Amino acid sequence: MAQKKESFFWTSYSDLMTSLFFVMLVLFILVIVLLHKRMEATEAQLQEIKKIEESTKELAQNDYFIYRPEYKKYVLNIQVRYPAGKSDLNTIIASDKDAQLDKLANAGREIQDFLNKHKENQYVLIVEGQASRDNFTYNYELSYQRALALMRFWVDHRGINFGNNCEILISGSGDGKLDTHSMREYVETENQRFLIHILPKNIFETTNESK
Repeated sequence: MAQKKESFFWTSYSDLMTSLFFVMLVLFILVIVLLHKRMEATEAQLQEIKKIEESTKELAQNDYFIYRPEYKKYVLNIQVRYPAGKSDLNTIIASDKDAQLDKLANAGREIQDFLNKHKENQYVLIVEGQASRDNFTYNYELSYQRALALMRFWVDHRGINFGNNCEILISGSGDGKLDTHSMREYVETENQRFLIHILPKNIFETTNESK
């Protein structure tokens, strides 16, 4: 009788271990499949990110922008000169002010055309003003006012519409005295300019989804 109970025990134990092994095998295969699919998704996301990042470099193919890869920023290839403490575009110092303003308007239209061409993506457009280092106390406020004046010029005076796939931020990085690590040039007068950032929102969404 004891021998039958012992035989029954080992048979049940063997069946249990076989079932556990089968369960572990199924779970192992499932994990491998999920990891493989996740790797494929990640690779596809990386390719999408590269594609979107590359698309923003199209702006450098015209005469109005220069792309600075070390800073990942576009510089408006239109040098502006302001009297000290001024932010109004109508006060810029130029031999042919109307021609200079037309160039600024054309630069805005290039951004508009780019955003319209890539309606499938969402972007953050940052217009950054800068100021040269001088004796003016409020260069940080001034640099913001210059960027704001440029945006108002584009939208209010030249009728440029950047569309619904773009969030616009206006900023000023001042004259560099606060060491904000913004892009600066050695010749101070060259820092009276505008920097343009075009950041694909898709990248941020993809990064969050992959976490």
